[in-house]
Order: sequence, then C-alpha cells, then structure tokens
Amino acid sequence: MAKLPLLAKDNLIFPSIDTALHEPQGLLAAGGDLSVPRLIEAYRQGIFPWFDDDRQIFWWSPDPRVVLFPDKFKPSRNLSKLLRQHRFEVSLNQAFDDVIEACSEPRNYSSSTWITQDMRVAYKAMHQAGLAHSVECFKDGVLVGGLYGVGLGNLFFGESMFHRERDASKVAFAHLVKLLNDLGCPLIDCQVGNPHLSSLGAREIPRKKFMKYLRDMEKEAAINWQVLPRALPPW
Repeated sequence: MAKLPLLAKDNLIFPSIDTALHEPQGLLAAGGDLSVPRLIEAYRQGIFPWFDDDRQIFWWSPDPRVVLFPDKFKPSRNLSKLLRQHRFEVSLNQAFDDVIEACSEPRNYSSSTWITQDMRVAYKAMHQAGLAHSVECFKDGVLVGGLYGVGLGNLFFGESMFHRERDASKVAFAHLVKLLNDLGCPLIDCQVGNPHLSSLGAREIPRKKFMKYLRDMEKEAAINWQVLPRALPPW
C-alpha cells in the first residue's frame, strides 16, 4: 500500500479527494480524530471514516460512489406488500443510541465491527448536535430494526442499518426514503455498495457527479430535522 497522508488532530484539512488510492479503492488518509467539526468537514468534501482491524481511523472517498435517488425509489413487490401490512411502528430519532449500538453488533458473516466504541461516541455527539439521525422500527414496543446516518443541508449520508426481525431494516429504509423525497432531498449517499443496497435501488455514479450534489447542497435550504414528526406515517 502506498504511504498515506497522516492527519493531525489539530488541523481539519484533508488531502484532495483526487489523491485517493485506486487500490484499496478510495482510501485517502489516516489518523486525525472523530470530532464533530472534522466529521462535518469530511462529509462536505465527500469523505467518510472507517476503522480497520487495528482500530486506526482511515478516511475514504471512493470513485464511483453508491447513491440512491429518493424520487426514483420504487419498492419491490414484496417490500410493497410488507409496507401495506403495517407490522412495525416506525419512528424518527427516538432511540438513536440503541440503534447505533445494535448496528455495531457483529454480523453473522464477521466477528468484528467497524463501528467501534470511538465511532459510537462520535456519532452520538453528532446526534446531540442535531446532525446524525435514526429511523427505528418497533414491534410491540421492542426495537427490531433501524438505521442511522448524517443529515447535512438537503442531503442524507447513510451509515448503517440492522434488523432483529426479518425485513425491519428495509421498512425503516423505505420510510426514510419517503420522508426525504417529501422534503425534496435529491440524493442519499450509500458510500459503497452491497447486494442489500442494490436490492433497494442504490446505484453507482461517478465521484465527480456526486461532488456536484455536495456543491449544490451548500446553495439549497437545509432540511430542518428538529421540526419533523417523531412517529412516521404509514406508507
């Protein structure tokens, strides 16, 4: 691996995303910290953090970028049927800490997690600052699925989702997409792809095109998350 720029903790400047590696795809820098100001600056520049197995912070800006356009979202037949059944109570920002803790639990395919304690503390601080948000699915008062991410300007940057009951995360995601579409959000950043995101309609776009959305974000009215309903209406 090529030698990476090492970020100083007292400086929020990132290298140009054009210097990100092709292999591993999008790896840009290491080090720094997860302070709220640094995270805001990172997202504004199309950069996001991930930890590796050695618990070092790495910063990424992949090309292409995986995104979802809310106005193009069409639930599959099975998901549409599930949404009509109203099996879950869906809420916004009612259990952020519980959601991120659940997202950090190791999955069946891995014994480790990139959502370390430091990441959880950082995004809880982002939530307290009104910048990170969660969507929850409850069944009989029990949290069974959800997701969290970052809202900046008129965009949403997805981070992770989980389910303890089948399809609960898909229901949470569908409600988020509908909410964001109603609010005029043009794009949800999904960062990197996987089969689950592809099944929900996420697709790749060139990083250059993604960066144009970020520049446009600075010109548009920001979504006011503080006034949104806490109970999300049924589909």
